[in-house]
Amino acid sequence: MKKKKEILKIYKDKLKNFKKHSDLYYNKDNPQITDEQFDKIKNELLDLEKIYPFLKTKKSVSSVVGAPITNKFKKVNHLRPMLSLSNAFNYNDMVEFQKKINNFLNLKEKFIELFSEPKIDGISATLIYKKGILTKGLSRGDGIIGEDILENLKTITNIPKKIQANDIPDLLEIRCEVFIGKKDF
Repeated sequence: MKKKKEILKIYKDKLKNFKKHSDLYYNKDNPQITDEQFDKIKNELLDLEKIYPFLKTKKSVSSVVGAPITNKFKKVNHLRPMLSLSNAFNYNDMVEFQKKINNFLNLKEKFIELFSEPKIDGISATLIYKKGILTKGLSRGDGIIGEDILENLKTITNIPKKIQANDIPDLLEIRCEVFIGKKDF
């Protein structure tokens, strides 16, 4: 019983630290640690949840996507949950990712070509077009509810406000990462 209490204390301390830095990053736009340090804290929590399943709850790190939504913008439900991709930091992470894909698709060790690129840190967004007209733009928020950032997104010249094509569906959702390049900043 003592060991369980010790593990819970370690977990709660790490979780408190994670939430603090998550708030600084997502809500205050004032990160105080690097992305690498933030990911390290998150992965330590995920590892603890894997080893000790009793730590996992609806609010645990493995169950939460994005960040709590603020009161700065109007709240809008996503058409479908907007999930997050996992990080891969080394070769073994890539191998595990490939195994998950093969398992999910019920394939027998089929070769899947992977590529990697430097992480671009921006804001995950979804663009919703109705009959080719951009009508909604949402942040990821908590993955279920996003913030209405349409007016901000409209200021980005590379995002088309209207799509003109013969075969455009009545409802089109595009998920993307919005970022500012160094030269534009």
